[in-house]
Amino acid sequence: MGDQLTHPSSWFSKTAEEIREIGDADGSILLVPIGSVEQHGTHLPVGTDTLLASAVAMRGASLVSDLPVVVVPPIWSGYSPHHLHFGGTLTLSFETALAAVTDIVSSALENGFDSVLLVNGHGGNGPLVGAAVSEIGAAHPDVEATGITYFSLAEPFVDDVRDSDAGGMAHGGEFETSLMLHCYPELVREDGRSEATPLDEPYEHGDDDLIEPGPLSVYRPFEAYSSSGSIGDPDLATAEKGRELFDRLGVELESILRAVAEHVRTE
Repeated sequence: MGDQLTHPSSWFSKTAEEIREIGDADGSILLVPIGSVEQHGTHLPVGTDTLLASAVAMRGASLVSDLPVVVVPPIWSGYSPHHLHFGGTLTLSFETALAAVTDIVSSALENGFDSVLLVNGHGGNGPLVGAAVSEIGAAHPDVEATGITYFSLAEPFVDDVRDSDAGGMAHGGEFETSLMLHCYPELVREDGRSEATPLDEPYEHGDDDLIEPGPLSVYRPFEAYSSSGSIGDPDLATAEKGRELFDRLGVELESILRAVAEHVRTE
């Protein structure tokens, strides 16, 4: 939350007049982190997805300080009914989550922004973000509406960083744990890492990894995959890997932001 209060691009840190000035600027972008509050095993906090989505959004904004960009406070609850068994999870219904995202974005767009980019941090929010982009775009035809799940940005370079095999970067695995060790090391419980379960997806076309989702959508409560709530190889996570992942994710997000700004300026 500290970055949300002090970051130069934070909505929280600005006056209403400053937000309107940025929104009215040519090529302005509204950046919206969307996370969840859900269990992440015994070694990561329930706010992991929200914390990381917000951190990556702020990193991207830092790299485009020359552009008119504002990052709104993270939408911290998403769609996570499959995690309820383990406790600690705060979920919305799909309909309520979609309404929350679209209402928040619609009110923010009243400040004149040319575009909005939703930055999602939870795999279960994927369909939600896709639906929100369509709803926002239909309701605001003059606004460029886009969305991304931040960890999908790692696909081109993740093999340069990882030590785990496919499945090791699943829920609470090497990827998320490394990022948390870099961004929020004080929140990682070292004694819980070894309790993660290897990913065992029975369908060949199901998910191989957090970074490599399969084409087949499957619903199961999370306890069907893991007795601890985490999947993958968090024991292989390091702060050094987290720093490299974080920096390279920022560069990928920067590329998207610059492309969006250029596009809306030429429209």
